[in-house]
Formats: sequence, structure tokens, C-alpha cells
Amino acid sequence: MSITDFEPVNQQSTAEMIAERLRAAIMRGALAPGSQLGETDLAASFGVSRGPVREAMQRLVQEGLLFSIRNRGIFVIELAIDDVVDIYRARTALEGGALELILDGRREIAYAALRPSVEAMRERAAAGDAPGVSDADQEFHEALVGAADSPRLVRAARTLLIETRMCLGALQTTYPDLRDQAREHVELQEAIGAGPPDRARALLVEHMHDAVRRLRDR
Repeated sequence: MSITDFEPVNQQSTAEMIAERLRAAIMRGALAPGSQLGETDLAASFGVSRGPVREAMQRLVQEGLLFSIRNRGIFVIELAIDDVVDIYRARTALEGGALELILDGRREIAYAALRPSVEAMRERAAAGDAPGVSDADQEFHEALVGAADSPRLVRAARTLLIETRMCLGALQTTYPDLRDQAREHVELQEAIGAGPPDRARALLVEHMHDAVRRLRDR
């Protein structure tokens, strides 16, 4: 996919709509790490003026998904193993905080919120659909943070989850058996819904640590 492959958007579209499309392209690897983005080409591809494109790109620079080099342009970030470790440390802290809010009276709400992504993950794992499992995995963690009812945690988690998908890149998943990936999330959902709170905490931390180990091995 290249920047010429984006479909034009309506002239009334906002910079945020363009930013969302760019986020999705970065997350899925359609805009490769290190690739340069040009305002003029993107504006032509989206069918808008350069103004909203410039604003959208600056939003993603502020979020850390793009970076600017003086006199050279704007580029998609590249992630090294140290970045991977940092991403998962931040996610462990952030999702751990969300879990504490959930355990303090929102367990039933969280259990129900996690159900659709868990069911989707199991179905896609059974079908051998690795990209679909990864999509459902991200939906699970978005739902987990969302169930804490903290808009600030949701905003903070968004970039981290996109960076997580970038870590996986073309691999889509680090699990040799997709059913194991689904099983981990089923166990975490069940622990969140009922059972000792310490089990839910331990499963979440181990899930994050295990992800780093798998990415290191790859």
C-alpha cells in the first residue's frame, strides 16, 4: 500500500478523520516504519486541502506515531526492542490501573464488555485467522481500559495499543497456536469477572511479560 492508495474523503471531513485513517494504516503496517509522509501527496489522495492533512499529521507527531526531522519531513516511527519493552511496561502500569478501578465495583460491567472480543478471538483462532485474532486481541484490551470508565486512561492507551500492533508487524501474532492466545484472554476475562482479585492482577502482569518474551524471541 502506498500513500496514493487512500480513498478520497469528503471535503467536509475533519483532520481527526484523516488522523484516524493514518493511525489505522500505521497500526497495520500499510505505512511502514520509517516511511516518509508528504502533505501534498496525502492531500491529493484524501481529496482535501493540505491544511487538514497538516493538522492530522501534527496530531500524530504529538501522539508519538510520527516524528519530524528539520528540513527533511515527517516519518513513521520505528520501534527497537527497547521501545517494545517500554511499551509493555507502560501498558502494564496503565492497564493495571484500569484493572484496579474495575476490581473496585465494576467487575460485572468489565466481564460483559470483554465478552464480544473474547468470542471473536475464539472464533478467529479456530479459523486460523491470525490478523483477525490480533484485531480481537486489541479490542479486548481497549474494552478492558474502557470498562474502567476513565476517559484519560482510554486516551493514554490508544497510542500504546497502536504501537503494540506495530511491534508485531507482519508477524500479526507471536503465538504458534492461535488458540493459546485466545485461551489466555478467556482466563483473564474469567478472573476479572469473578475469583480472587490477585489472580486477575497476576494474569494481567504475566500476559504482558509473556508478550515481551515472545517478541524478544522473534
